[in-house]
Amino acid sequence: MKIGELKTLADNIRTEVAKAIIGQEEIVDHLLIALFSSGHVLLEGPPGTAKTFLAQCFSATLSLDFGRIQFTPDLMPGDIVGSNLFNFQTSTFTLTRGPIFCDLLLADEINRTPPKTQAAMLEAMQERAVTIDGETHDLSSRFMVVATQNPIEQQGVYPLPEAQLDRFLFKLLIAYPDAEEEKKIVRQYGERTGAPGPKDFGISTQADEKTLIAAAEAVKSVKLVEDVTDYIVRLVRATRETADLENGASPRAAIMLATAARARAAISGRDYVVPDDVKTLAPSVLRHRTLLSPAAEIEGRQVDTIIEALVERTEAPR
Repeated sequence: MKIGELKTLADNIRTEVAKAIIGQEEIVDHLLIALFSSGHVLLEGPPGTAKTFLAQCFSATLSLDFGRIQFTPDLMPGDIVGSNLFNFQTSTFTLTRGPIFCDLLLADEINRTPPKTQAAMLEAMQERAVTIDGETHDLSSRFMVVATQNPIEQQGVYPLPEAQLDRFLFKLLIAYPDAEEEKKIVRQYGERTGAPGPKDFGISTQADEKTLIAAAEAVKSVKLVEDVTDYIVRLVRATRETADLENGASPRAAIMLATAARARAAISGRDYVVPDDVKTLAPSVLRHRTLLSPAAEIEGRQVDTIIEALVERTEAPR
């Protein structure tokens, strides 16, 4: 697949999602970038902002096996990955695969389940495999997690540990729509009853697994010159050197930022990365990989504000 064809594919997916989702164009772009760079996405926003429906509409444009897990406090690891059950007729154990055996997994309200169950996702997200009773089972090479979480409620939730947050390429913050977008939403959905689905809006499939593999290969052909590589490293290292952050981003963050920048260049129709690709993606790649220092937390400062300041202070190549 050529870069121009990949851009056309991305445009077609945007168009299909826009049939049902009003606004959130930037979020859809990040989902596309994650898709083409084999990354996972964490969507955070208040209830009623279409996080789950957005993931459903996005998956509807792809002919991939879709799975969904509603995370709850009583969910167990075996409910996610599956287990070996004894078959009394054959006197043998039979593997019953869990919902994680799919191509695109919607992990709804992932922070509502205890750490023991959250940990069941770690191997799947990093290695694209799961281990059941000591035996490793491969997942799809295109396995992708789109997780949602609600930042408002503090009771009955279990914050994701840093090790698991680091597995997500992006953490995207979904805000309430502006007044005009909200009017369009009410016009489009106000006369409907029940929960709408992607099929209700005529969303059609735009890519199959073969096409997505070709798209990922096309992304690898995007050039990343030495000056931009140096810029990415300096930006990530700056998060470890500022007094405002107790913990900065790891080398894995630099690798993921470079991969995402390549994908952003590709869906923009370019076969080379420019500094603006890095600047645009830096907040969503770094915000969940850094921790505020005690002093900054007392002052009420926000991670996003600090990261934006670091991006502005770090000189970009011309």
